[in-house]
Amino acid sequence: MPLNAAENDPDRPEDEGSKPSDSGGRGSHRRGKASKKRSFWKELPILIVVALVLTILIQQFVAKVYMIPSGSMEATLHGCTGCTGDRILVDRITYDFTEPSPGDVVVFKGPEAWTQNEILAEEPSNVFVKAWRGFGSLIGFAPPDERDFVKRVIATPGQTVQCCDTQNRVVVDGKALDEPYVHWEEGQPQRQADFAPVRVPEGKLWVMGDNRNNSSDSRFQGTGGDTGTIPIANVIGKARIIVLPPGRWGGVTDHNPQLNAQPAVLSAPGWQQGVPLGVGVAAAWPMLFFGRKLGAGLRKAAKRKR
Repeated sequence: MPLNAAENDPDRPEDEGSKPSDSGGRGSHRRGKASKKRSFWKELPILIVVALVLTILIQQFVAKVYMIPSGSMEATLHGCTGCTGDRILVDRITYDFTEPSPGDVVVFKGPEAWTQNEILAEEPSNVFVKAWRGFGSLIGFAPPDERDFVKRVIATPGQTVQCCDTQNRVVVDGKALDEPYVHWEEGQPQRQADFAPVRVPEGKLWVMGDNRNNSSDSRFQGTGGDTGTIPIANVIGKARIIVLPPGRWGGVTDHNPQLNAQPAVLSAPGWQQGVPLGVGVAAAWPMLFFGRKLGAGLRKAAKRKR
C-alpha cells in the first residue's frame, strides 16, 4: 500500500516549495538590485543643483532677497556706512493683484531721471568674477543692480503732495501726514526741505526715504516735480521681512501715513503774508483824512454853540 499519494500519481506537480525555481531566483536577484540605494555623495550634487534652480525660480517670480546699499531708509532699514547692511525679502507677487499703497516700502528699477546722473561702479573685467557677482546677486548674497532703489510710497496717482505745513509735515491732498518712521540724523536740523505742490501723474508714484534729510528721492531726482515720480511698472516688489543680520530679523513697517492724516495748517506765501499790512496801510489814509474832517466839523459846531 502506497505511503504517499504523490508517489502513486506521477502527473501531480511537486510541491512548489520543495524545489527552487530558476526563474524565481533570477527575479529575486533583480529585486535586490532595484532596492539598492544610491550613495549619498552621488545624490548630493543633484540635490544642490535642484536647490539652486528652485532658489533662482522662486527669487525671479515669487520673492527675492535684496541687500540695502545705502542709508536713505534709516532707521527702518540699515544700510549706513560702518554698519551691517540689511538683507530684505521682497514680495514679487502682491503687485500682480494690487497697486502700491501709501506707506509701502518698495524696491524699483530707477527710471532714466534717477539713473542718468548716477556714478555706477565699473563692471569687473574678469569673466569669472563677473559671473560670480551676477550669481550672488541672483540669490541675494551680493549687491543688487545699482539701478535698483528702495523707498517708501508717499502719494499715489492723482494725489497732490507738498511740503511743508507750519508743523513741518508733508501734506497730501491738504492733509498733514502721520509719519512715525521718519528718521533724523544726529546733529542735523529736524527740518524737511520745502517743495511746491506736485500732482502725481497717472501710473506714477511719489516716493521718499525715511532718513528724510539724507535721501535722494522724488523731491530731487531729475529736475524735481513730476519728473521725480516713478512708474508703477518699474516696481519690483514690496519689502516684507528683514532676513539678515539675525539681530535685525523682523517685518518691515508699512504704516499708512494717510490713515491718520490731519487737516494741514499751511503758511501763506510771502506776498500773501504782506497783504494784511498793505490793506492796513491803505485803509489808514482815508480813515486819517475823514477823521480830521470829522474833528474839524465837531470843533466848528462847538464854537457856534458858544
